[in-house]
Amino acid sequence: MLEYILIFIALLALLSIVFEEVTHINKATTTLFLGCISWLILFMNAAPGHDKLITHQLNENLLEIAVLWLFLMSTMTFVAYLNAKGIIQMAVQRLFPAEISAKALMFLVAIFSLVLSAICDNVTATLVSLTLLESFNLPKKTKLRMAILIVFAVNSGGVALITGDVTTLMIFLDGHVKMSQLFLLLLPSLASVMFLAALLSKGARGKVVTESIPNNYERVDIYIAVIFFGTIVMTMLMNVLYGIPPVLTFLTGLSLMFLIGRIYRNDAEETQILEYIRKIEYDTLLFFLGILLLVGMLKEIGILTLVAQIYANFDPNISSYFAGIGSALLDNVPLTAALLKATPVLNTPQWLALTYAVGVGGSLLVIGSAAGIIAMSKMKEITFMSYMRYIPALLAAYTLGYVLTILLANYFFN
Repeated sequence: MLEYILIFIALLALLSIVFEEVTHINKATTTLFLGCISWLILFMNAAPGHDKLITHQLNENLLEIAVLWLFLMSTMTFVAYLNAKGIIQMAVQRLFPAEISAKALMFLVAIFSLVLSAICDNVTATLVSLTLLESFNLPKKTKLRMAILIVFAVNSGGVALITGDVTTLMIFLDGHVKMSQLFLLLLPSLASVMFLAALLSKGARGKVVTESIPNNYERVDIYIAVIFFGTIVMTMLMNVLYGIPPVLTFLTGLSLMFLIGRIYRNDAEETQILEYIRKIEYDTLLFFLGILLLVGMLKEIGILTLVAQIYANFDPNISSYFAGIGSALLDNVPLTAALLKATPVLNTPQWLALTYAVGVGGSLLVIGSAAGIIAMSKMKEITFMSYMRYIPALLAAYTLGYVLTILLANYFFN
């Protein structure tokens, strides 16, 4: 009975996100409230002496959330500062033509997001790509489509390198795939992203002009931009060479940003740099907190274990495909952990297919990935319902990428 009540609360949280435009209640508020309520119910219904076990489980979930929060805070502070100083817009003006067709822009943005997410984490890639998108004067519908394309492209690019997606790293560390084999996933990822770009660019007409901004940045702003991109590179290197968690590298980069600000600015100007932490959209962080509390609760009551058991009962190629779709509802990290714990017997092509599925499948729903949650929190054009209208196109692109992954992996590794 308890499990049904908790599942109902999770569904209620989902409905609160879906009908946010009707209720006018902030989704961060409802998900955080229901996430906390679900854990309160777990404690209140604990068997005698089991409260310490649930406390341990809660602490584990809060630790995972805290790591993500600190990482988001670091990245978002960098992006907020560079965006306010016009550095990102300046980079856009250098990288992209001043005037370009809307259709061509969609393909360029897709490639940019995919490549960026392959070399750094999904959160940073999403924030930078969305900031890039804001640099263009776009109609609302076109901006919505490009934002959805960015979410899919970011998730697709991340699966090909262990620094791009946590689930890819988990499968790699478990010894099921090699780094050289993962590179193969770039091909189906690129093909599926270009396919989705072609679908979403239908009807896109006219020229898009980059919004011109004055160059009013200072030398210290360039230094901070170099620190930001240096932090991205060092995050990847430190993780690969020494296994250092990305959050630690990014916090180091953030502290260096503040130190540089102190050296080159007076006290009043240094305070202004610190104030950029306040420009972070805390709705995004609170929304993440609520979602992850709910996913953690589902993990503790055994829903993810049940998913892993169902996975083992069917053909791996079919199971992996639907596991990817399931990751749009259940966070892909605990889902992947549950699947790895179930120790399925898979060959290399099947492990690659699973890697692609759990990495990209979350794109099917806006709440299915970190990229989607960030996009929904930062762009008013994206709501649960507006995103759902594009599920057929997203599903077609995901299916194409999955099928290509199986075909190419069987050709090269079987």
